[in-house]
Amino acid sequence: MNARLDHRAPLVFDTRELGRRPGALKRLSRSIAAPKDLGIEVIGVREGATVELDLRLESVMEGVLVTGTARAPLTGECVRCLEPLERELEVDYQEMYSYPDADAWGRTADPDDDAEEEDTLFLEDDLLDLEPVLRDAVVLALPLQPVCREDCLGLCPDCGARLADDPDHHHDAVDIRWAALQGLAETIQGGEKDDMGGADAGVDEKQEK
Repeated sequence: MNARLDHRAPLVFDTRELGRRPGALKRLSRSIAAPKDLGIEVIGVREGATVELDLRLESVMEGVLVTGTARAPLTGECVRCLEPLERELEVDYQEMYSYPDADAWGRTADPDDDAEEEDTLFLEDDLLDLEPVLRDAVVLALPLQPVCREDCLGLCPDCGARLADDPDHHHDAVDIRWAALQGLAETIQGGEKDDMGGADAGVDEKQEK
């Protein structure tokens, strides 16, 4: 069983003033603290940040149509260079909250229509919960791959240095196959020197005799 809505919650709004008179309007603004997890892994609205809401509540035959705008600061990190970034988000949303029992014409909702109800938001004691609508609107508006700037060069794949700080940064590329041959050649040269040193020592011993 779902918990009843708390009219004191920051994202719960009361529609009783509208009644069920189609065409009745109510406009309001509210500043709220952002709920937890309002975003995705790399960018989002920090919990507790101020979210500015402008709403228009309109009574229609089926329920209450909510139209509005949300503005909030975004924080995250660049996916290329991992530097922190900040943005301002402004997103629009619109959602219908249906009457739970009957529409304005007195037609009772079909209780067997479970599939449709899964995607339908309902009023509860003339209260509506804006959080799921706000959450969907914000998440859908976020960039999946945020960058500090479009031409961000990212990090050096070899040492992790930030390439924007040193555009000429580079490493001498060495073919791993040549590196292996170079190591083998150095080993052989070292062995030859040891052999030459032994041979010279033998010659010296013979000369002393």
